[in-house]
Amino acid sequence: MVRLVRLRAGHADALLAFERENREYFARTVPDRGDAYFAEFASRHRALLAEQDAGACHFHLVVTDRGDLVGRVNLVDVEEGSAELGYRIGEHAAGRGVATAAVREVCRLAGPAYGLSALTAATTLDNAASMAVLARTGFAVEGDVTLDGRPGVRYRRPLKA
Repeated sequence: MVRLVRLRAGHADALLAFERENREYFARTVPDRGDAYFAEFASRHRALLAEQDAGACHFHLVVTDRGDLVGRVNLVDVEEGSAELGYRIGEHAAGRGVATAAVREVCRLAGPAYGLSALTAATTLDNAASMAVLARTGFAVEGDVTLDGRPGVRYRRPLKA
């Protein structure tokens, strides 16, 4: 179905195309990245790779068996055995179990590959699809949160050692 590929320098063009293609779709449920994100993509991509090399973050592309890029799953703000989960699945792959499969896979990898013992995540209350993915993948509600001025929910998931 899908697999995760750790972000590399050679992914820049495909990732930029994915983000451009899905920009309007993503903006329906999460804040838009803004024009500067796209204009400065090359330097931003290099900065992400540097963060990943330092162990502060772990970035992954979600690809199909044919190698098509259909999403991203990221673990950011790695600190004291925990990281914040973020993910986005492109419009053409949405509603097909891709997000659930990708989140399950990153949860499986996070302990042994990155030494993490827990993940956190947050989503707005109006993002029912994301809340369903988090519930299906073992995240439990931890409390309320405000995201870009919108009410949301914070989740936590312990990982197996």
